[in-house]
Amino acid sequence: MNQALVKALESAKSYMEYRNLVSHHVVLGTSTGFDQSEALSNYTMLNDRRMKRLDKTVKLAPEIQERVKEHSKNVTWLVLTESWCGDAAHTIPIMEKMAALNDQIELKVSLRDENEDLMNQYLTNGNKSIPKLLVIDNASGEVLNTWGPRPSKATAAVEAFKNQFGTLTPEFKQDLQLWYNKDKGQNTAEDLSKLMILE
Repeated sequence: MNQALVKALESAKSYMEYRNLVSHHVVLGTSTGFDQSEALSNYTMLNDRRMKRLDKTVKLAPEIQERVKEHSKNVTWLVLTESWCGDAAHTIPIMEKMAALNDQIELKVSLRDENEDLMNQYLTNGNKSIPKLLVIDNASGEVLNTWGPRPSKATAAVEAFKNQFGTLTPEFKQDLQLWYNKDKGQNTAEDLSKLMILE
């Protein structure tokens, strides 16, 4: 296991510890990460609400639940993120719901800016895009698979819009949030359950 991965795992938080950290930043009017701004603080507040809602409302499809329960390899799901990331707020609660179904899966959360060496090993199109999930085999320390920063349908929509217009507009970003709300985590759960088959 490389040193950047060891460092990230040593400082990683449980999902509830991460949720408490985000809530604490909301109280302080700040965010995680090295950059601080009013916008990032506002995103953190929004994301705290999103995660609270998803924690209560996410329901995994029966076939997804079965696939998770059948998983037998002992793994750690290490996700790199920051409190201001909207995609993370919509997807990490789904990871938690899935990991909770199988004691062979442990979800841990590490902050991107504090683990730059590791983040640089798992760039998306040259960018430090988050959330980034690393599936780690606990026996070998090997990274078996990665996922992120968005579920497959959202990724396709983002790429199509960028190809047509060059950059994401505020209107598109709002539409993406509406898509997440309508999808209720199902596309994320489908993607992650397919990763299990590939391990």
